Amino acid sequence: MQKRQLFMIAAVAAAAVAWSVGAQTARPDPKMSFFITGVGLGDGGNLGGLAGADKHCTALAAKVGASKKAWRAYLSADPGTNARDRIGTGPWYNFKGELIARNVTELHSDPSSPNKDVSLTETGLVVNGRGDMPNKHDMLTGSDMDGSVAKGTTNLTCANWTSNGAGSAQVGHHDRRGTGPNTTSWNSAHASRACSQADLVATGGSGLFYCFATD
Repeated sequence: MQKRQLFMIAAVAAAAVAWSVGAQTARPDPKMSFFITGVGLGDGGNLGGLAGADKHCTALAAKVGASKKAWRAYLSADPGTNARDRIGTGPWYNFKGELIARNVTELHSDPSSPNKDVSLTETGLVVNGRGDMPNKHDMLTGSDMDGSVAKGTTNLTCANWTSNGAGSAQVGHHDRRGTGPNTTSWNSAHASRACSQADLVATGGSGLFYCFATD
């Protein structure tokens, strides 16, 4: 009996080690050129500006072996910096090598917009959405549905991604469902309550955003 127990313990331990090694060495499909940040910067809408957000995308990509590409955050800023103009020409693929969109026009057309099933993190994980606890479906974009800087009576880019207090951020829902005019948008669903981390969480987010490879 003791030998049997020892054998079972050893087998379980070996399986755990194999799983751990597999998890650590998991790599995205070589075509990966799109992901949601698996972790945010934790400072609300203060991302260190566009440069800081791009740096975060690059750092996360590097951790999974995708550092040979130039990465940009899908974020707009005033005056006239449009997210759609920052991300190259496509095509874009997720962690699994699944096609997100062939080009900028297709990306911003309703039928082809990303959704929860394909909008994976840099490590291939699905991000919590509506109905999950906690809900993290608000993606920072500062953009209108066409990918241009969000237009409104107030700034909707958290002061060009430098504010963790006053202001607001236009966000999209990565878990959009269906198609048509009544579908919530992956890149422009509503404005956040304010720009602090607590305010982003309160309106259904966590300070996450989309990253695209430009080449």
